[in-house]
Amino acid sequence: MSSLALAVRDSSTMLRRNLLHARRYPSLTLNLLLTPIMLLLLFVYIFGDTMSAGIGGGDRSDYIAYLVPGLLLMTIGSTTIGTAVSVSNDMTEGIIARFRTMAIHRGSVLVGHVVGSVLQSIVSVVLVGAVGVAIGFRSTDATLLEWLAAFGLLVLFATALTWIAVGMGLVSPNAEAASNNALPLIFLPLISSTFVPVDAMPGWFQPIAEYQPFTPAIETLRGLLLGTEIGHNGWLALAWCLGLAVLGYRWSTARFNADPK
Repeated sequence: MSSLALAVRDSSTMLRRNLLHARRYPSLTLNLLLTPIMLLLLFVYIFGDTMSAGIGGGDRSDYIAYLVPGLLLMTIGSTTIGTAVSVSNDMTEGIIARFRTMAIHRGSVLVGHVVGSVLQSIVSVVLVGAVGVAIGFRSTDATLLEWLAAFGLLVLFATALTWIAVGMGLVSPNAEAASNNALPLIFLPLISSTFVPVDAMPGWFQPIAEYQPFTPAIETLRGLLLGTEIGHNGWLALAWCLGLAVLGYRWSTARFNADPK
């Protein structure tokens, strides 16, 4: 069997393993999924009219259209925390050490985690999107090409954050530490353009919100789904995704391949 065929076979096996774990122990994924759903319902039904007026909209439906794209990307950040916890559990429970002694492709362990997490992230995005549609979100102006671009952005963003989460899991001494280390993946969307435009923030805070990975990705997704201007955000989002993916991959593989202490 060629090296490529071996890598594909072992990666598929590890993917099935991680999907089985997610199916047997869904509580972590569901808890992380509830965060963006609760924020969506809270900001729409409690603050919706006020927030809509603040961004120059006419009614609550304008704020729903503004809010949903940001929460879709926040959902990805929430879901990948489960990846960090899962990887940390594998490290502390000794299964990684067992895999090291087996005749399997070394990279398949991480690939299984990454592909499984990306699939879970996309399913979670679909569920949050379905809630958004149920409460009034509509994307009537998006073309088929824009929908495909939006889906590609979601997959690429999920892949980038997942590799970062894998690295966090590998360097964490236990699952609790992994969960804490991955909290920025939930915190960063809160200080981005998810809930209000960057221009509406205090002047000293605007650079913090603007020069981070979530804001250009949110503005790009918002433009694709709503037919608004994307500007330079598309290139920034792509650069952030590729940069984080490469950084996370190199970090994760270096930590995984390092000799255990």
